[in-house]
Amino acid sequence: MQALIKTSGSALTDPAKGNVLDFIRLKQDETVQKKERKPKKPPKPQEPPPQMTQPQLASDAVSANTSGFDFSANVNANTSIGNGLALDVSDGEYLPIVKVAPVYPRRALQRGIEGYVIVEFMVDKTGAVKNPVVIEANPEGLFDRAAMDAALKFKYKPRVVNGAATEVSGVQNRITFEMAK
Repeated sequence: MQALIKTSGSALTDPAKGNVLDFIRLKQDETVQKKERKPKKPPKPQEPPPQMTQPQLASDAVSANTSGFDFSANVNANTSIGNGLALDVSDGEYLPIVKVAPVYPRRALQRGIEGYVIVEFMVDKTGAVKNPVVIEANPEGLFDRAAMDAALKFKYKPRVVNGAATEVSGVQNRITFEMAK
């Protein structure tokens, strides 16, 4: 800064005083030599390896005919498949297909709190969960949101009555919050 202030009257376009060296590096041509390396074949053994003998299995197995037991069974199945076989259309109760584990609340995890929540909801015709409500919680209010979020991700096979899917209300599920030990 002092040099700029000191030379305020002179122009900055004056050439620099002293010798300036310029270095220029010239790249030399290089030739790459490749060596071809082939592995040598191992020498042949002077004598062949000895023959392996086949192990003999002891015949301790007793045939079913000579043991004195009767293994025959009467397999008269009276099945009628008049209208075709349709296992997935038959009437039946709702069954859980997917149950997603809840996300452990950070506040409860930091404090080392464990508990459970009983959630009641409705399973609709598609098997999705609707309207989850907390019925019971221990401790109250801490795990409710996480339990309801997990319950909304559950998937069920819907109840089938007379060949048509129906809604099921009053389905309860207990979601337990335990820390890994």
